[in-house]
Amino acid sequence: MQSEPADVRVVLAEDGVLLREGLAGLLARFAFDVVAAVDDAAALHAAVAEHRPDLVITDIRMPPDFSDEGLRAAVELRRADPDLAVVALSQYVELSYAADLLDSGTGGRVGYLLKDRVVDVADFVAALRQVLGGGTVVDPQVIRQLIGRRRDPLASLSPREHEVLALIAEGHSNAAIARRLVVADATVGKHVRSILTKLDLPQTDDTHRRVLAVLTYLRGKP
Repeated sequence: MQSEPADVRVVLAEDGVLLREGLAGLLARFAFDVVAAVDDAAALHAAVAEHRPDLVITDIRMPPDFSDEGLRAAVELRRADPDLAVVALSQYVELSYAADLLDSGTGGRVGYLLKDRVVDVADFVAALRQVLGGGTVVDPQVIRQLIGRRRDPLASLSPREHEVLALIAEGHSNAAIARRLVVADATVGKHVRSILTKLDLPQTDDTHRRVLAVLTYLRGKP
């Protein structure tokens, strides 16, 4: 049975102070109980463990790297508790992020919305209630792009992975890419491993696989 809003405990994760406070105020107006409002993925995990919410609303990109920290936290939380309702908010349409979130857990209770959707308060609150009721909500712009996207090997890469692969194609080492993107070397290494896995490249030495990844990238460029 779907919870009434007053019974719904919400953990909100958004690094932007104005949006975080605005969302918290909006939710309170509709009688949702915002038990925690945090600004990074680590705090999100801690808040969920402490408060055991019914619903998590999280930004996809959060500190420290502003890549996919919020998304990864959402996927991990869903896999740990498939009954947890999760709605991810994104500034832009990011198809691979949407697919990762929708593939997490089982049986609905998940949503992927653009932040612009929050402006239409009635639709946003209706989407939250639909997710809480066991449904799946995907922003119409995301659906349009999912239908229209090309079926190519690069479609599964996240925006940050595209960026890393483009820099590999320019001949940059992992260390140089880390300096360019202002992230840790280990973060770049994680992205490179994910790229090679998603492109389903043969298990050869890393140098050869990087070359194959570059060739795949060049073939996929418009």
